[in-house]
Amino acid sequence: MAPSHWVGRIAWVGLVVTVLVIGAGTFVAGLSVREQTNTTATESDLDGAYDDAADAVAAEIAIERKYQLRPDPTLRTELKVAQDKLDRALTEVVEYGTGADLDMVTELRNAHILLNRSIQRMMEAADAGDRAMALRIETNELAPAFDTIHTLIVEAGEKSEATADKAVNDLQRIEAIMFVTIGVMFVLGLALIAGCMVLISRFQRRLVEQVEASHHQATHDALTGLPNRVLFADRLGQVLSSGRRNGTSVAVMLLDLDRFKEVNDTLGHRYGDDLLRSVAERLGGMLRESDTVARLSGDEFAVLLPGVDAAAGRELADRVLQELHRSYLLGDVTVDIEISIGIAVAPEHADAVEDIMRCADLAMYSAKDAKTGVVMYDPGTLVHQPSRLVLLGDLRRALDRTDELVLHYQPKVALNMDQVCGAEALVRWHHPVRGMVSPAEFIPIAESTGLINRLTVHVLALALRQVRRWLDDGHEIPVAVNLSPRCLLDTSLLDTVRNLLTRYGVPARMLRLEVTETAVMGNPALALATLTGLHELGVRLAIDDYGTGYSSMAYLKRLPVDELKVDRSFVLNMTASDNDAILVRSAIDLGHNLGLTVVAEGVETDQHVEALRHLGCDIAQGYHFARPMPAEDVVEWLRTSGRQTRVAVG
Repeated sequence: MAPSHWVGRIAWVGLVVTVLVIGAGTFVAGLSVREQTNTTATESDLDGAYDDAADAVAAEIAIERKYQLRPDPTLRTELKVAQDKLDRALTEVVEYGTGADLDMVTELRNAHILLNRSIQRMMEAADAGDRAMALRIETNELAPAFDTIHTLIVEAGEKSEATADKAVNDLQRIEAIMFVTIGVMFVLGLALIAGCMVLISRFQRRLVEQVEASHHQATHDALTGLPNRVLFADRLGQVLSSGRRNGTSVAVMLLDLDRFKEVNDTLGHRYGDDLLRSVAERLGGMLRESDTVARLSGDEFAVLLPGVDAAAGRELADRVLQELHRSYLLGDVTVDIEISIGIAVAPEHADAVEDIMRCADLAMYSAKDAKTGVVMYDPGTLVHQPSRLVLLGDLRRALDRTDELVLHYQPKVALNMDQVCGAEALVRWHHPVRGMVSPAEFIPIAESTGLINRLTVHVLALALRQVRRWLDDGHEIPVAVNLSPRCLLDTSLLDTVRNLLTRYGVPARMLRLEVTETAVMGNPALALATLTGLHELGVRLAIDDYGTGYSSMAYLKRLPVDELKVDRSFVLNMTASDNDAILVRSAIDLGHNLGLTVVAEGVETDQHVEALRHLGCDIAQGYHFARPMPAEDVVEWLRTSGRQTRVAVG
């Protein structure tokens, strides 16, 4: 934990402790003050009771002496009053006093009883006129008794007064301690509160910084530091609003790096990241401060150009294209890339954020498809092209359904026996709105987004399920499925194939997987490991479209493949072009020398069949035999064509 966090916690704990101490001290001091106040009040009442007792005894003495000089019945009444006052005073002493006071009261009462008897005898002597007797009683009995009682009362009163004084002193001392303590605690509390306020202020600043950092992260690309799609759309909306008020144009450029995936697959993601940062730096260095460069996703960038019309936008796009086409030095590797740029202008092409982005997106994909570098949006030619994003979403949904993506099968015929030896599975998409969508439209989209892995698993599942049905019906028809480069580099492919074979109960030898030379050479080490695992599983492997890639004979020899498929572009022209015929012959000879079965694609005429038989080709596939057809038509085609398959044994 950071030191500031510890300081903050200590400050808060200190503040809480201070408040608790002040509260506890105040409570304890309050109890002490209350106790001392009660003691003072009690002792004051007790002292008053002793004073009343002393006054009563003094009154008795005075009345007794008056009675000696002049016996008067009224004096007896006054004596009774004084005695009652003494009795009340002693009762109060019992009420307010302690154990010692109770003992003293008992002693006083006993002494007063004796005194009262002596007073009665003296009064009787005075009533009888015997002054001598009265004087003797006064001298020998009354005076000593009065002195004893008075001394007891005075000593008890002084003791009570001393206790009261001590209580007052203690009370004053506690008040002084409380005053100092509360003052110190108050000052300390103020200091801690001030410290807490400082820390709170720091925390608030840090919180603001964290909020700003979070906002920056939410609106910027972590790799390049450029605005992301969210911020770009926000700024585009503001600029479009300003353009509508001011009557100015706004241009939007979308840029996509062609074949960027090959950089990642071949060199690694670190080089790919370096390339993206370099592209971002070049873009930022050639634009105005008022322009916005953003990274939307992957290898796709966007540029917002306020106040730029179509002509200026096209001119700038050409400069951007020229600048970005320069070589990039990534560590010790020099990389050259191609860029596709689409441009749309508001309000000429659209006047809303989503619409102008869609127009630029269509133009950019048109540039990518046509390999023209830059394309300005043209409603006349691009408005009917479906958005690739929409098509991608539809494809994702199609994978969740059971009635849109289906397989058609094109038979493969062994030329030496004219017997069906397998079929190639080709995916077809029955779109619920657009009807049949060509694989040329949706396969590239799937490959560019990574959805190809999921699509391939779907196709494998459909193919193996159909193989199982054919086996159950007595037809052994191995099925071939194409693997894209992305699938071949998927480390989970081997487990996926193994699990699907087990799920549908299909022998591994009934599955063919076809890969292209380009896919294999993109990452030879990983491709070799994946192909080796599949071959050991029992799956037969084929190199598809041979002759269109850049593989070498030496490396081809190392691959654990079983078939070599000659590309249709060479087979179609082999009877009319000597060069194509030579290439086909070379491919057949190479395949046989490597121990591979050779398959010719694109066979459409009898001349193709005869030429391939003459060259020793093993298997042919093409419209001459059959077009791709639904699974339910394959068995009927077998029956009508008179060709047989091997009898299924499992």
